[in-house]
Amino acid sequence: MYQYMQQQQDIALGWPFFVPLVFMLVMILLAVRIWVVIGFGSFAMLLLTGVLPPTLLGEALFDGIDSFALIAVPLFILTGDVLVRTGLSGKLLDVAEATMGARRSGLGTSTVLGCGFFACISGSDAADAAAIGRITIDRLVDKGYPKPYACALVAAGACTGILIPPSISYIIIGLILGIGASTLFLAAAIPGVMILLSIMIANAFVNRFRGYENSLGGFDFKYWLRTVYDGRFALFVPVIILGGIYSGIFTPTESAAVAALVTMIIGFRQGTLKLSDIPRILETSAKVSGVIVPIIAMSLPLAQTLASLQVPQAFVHYMTSLTTNPQLIIIMMVAILMIAGCVMETTPNIVILAPLLLPLAQEIGMNDVHFCIFMVSALGIGFITPPLGLNLFVVSGVTQVPIMSISRYVLPFVTAMILIVMLLGYVPWFSLWLLG
Repeated sequence: MYQYMQQQQDIALGWPFFVPLVFMLVMILLAVRIWVVIGFGSFAMLLLTGVLPPTLLGEALFDGIDSFALIAVPLFILTGDVLVRTGLSGKLLDVAEATMGARRSGLGTSTVLGCGFFACISGSDAADAAAIGRITIDRLVDKGYPKPYACALVAAGACTGILIPPSISYIIIGLILGIGASTLFLAAAIPGVMILLSIMIANAFVNRFRGYENSLGGFDFKYWLRTVYDGRFALFVPVIILGGIYSGIFTPTESAAVAALVTMIIGFRQGTLKLSDIPRILETSAKVSGVIVPIIAMSLPLAQTLASLQVPQAFVHYMTSLTTNPQLIIIMMVAILMIAGCVMETTPNIVILAPLLLPLAQEIGMNDVHFCIFMVSALGIGFITPPLGLNLFVVSGVTQVPIMSISRYVLPFVTAMILIVMLLGYVPWFSLWLLG
């Protein structure tokens, strides 16, 4: 299929392009599964435009998932599931609480830090929200937080699941744009921590004005050491993942495999995991992976069709006809990504929008790696913004609190994340400094 994409074509975007596009939008509104929408839309666009032979669709589907890097996705999901099943996720939260719990709004801050710890292992925001939510929300309510606010706090903290390495989203965007996942993981380290801190600060401001929690005890260094020692095996897992990747010992895929194996060994050694648990864990992980992989497979033919139709070039021309000011274009890209995040999951957004927006980013002088960090960070906001707001649905399912009740409390966190995303867009240094 790539040989066809390399042919320069000058095709006007008429009804053969817009009819399948409208058809896809209608199916999305009818709540048809997104991989089905993308698959039918891709086939219809290929058939009507004739830009590529429809017979190449099968080849493109295989090419979309025939990648060694993509194996890391189910492995990281599996590691996160084992971490929850063995109780190691609770140990991570204990370390977070021992570190931040003595400060004002300590349990809320600890919850967000716990989300960050879990993000260093699972790479999935939904798993982060479910695991941390089950442990902390009731404890937050006991501390004085309204339950909907506690849900919003966990949902916001769990956004770091795709922002802090190792992130499944960075693996996917690297696969689509041809950038090594290790490079993106290194570049995302500082931005991910920045967003984590912004959520903590937002919670501290809200708590100061609302007086939900007032933890003013002193920091107990001996208790902290005991907690760290008790949670040493849980802390060892992110050290393996990130240390192996950043040192060059492992590729991200190899690191994910080693982490899954080590987590299982820890569970067996501590008696928190049994052989009879493995089939259920594999089934749970397969269900999550089964949502992500078909989307990637179906999205690649669509992305290639759009590239052959020169849609990215047309999009760049249209946007630059509105303004050539880089600052305004960055604002428009943030708006596009936030709107897309409100109505569609991150994976299809990345596969469809990354090839479309990258030429625009390059037009205003954005480095490819800088663009990837900026895009994924902006899409992360969509996890706590209705109507999709995946994390809101996850914590709502855990607590039975209505989605709209939770949505009322997410504004401070959305605002904090937008400010950091704008900063990341305007200042490439945050994304590129660790790359030298």
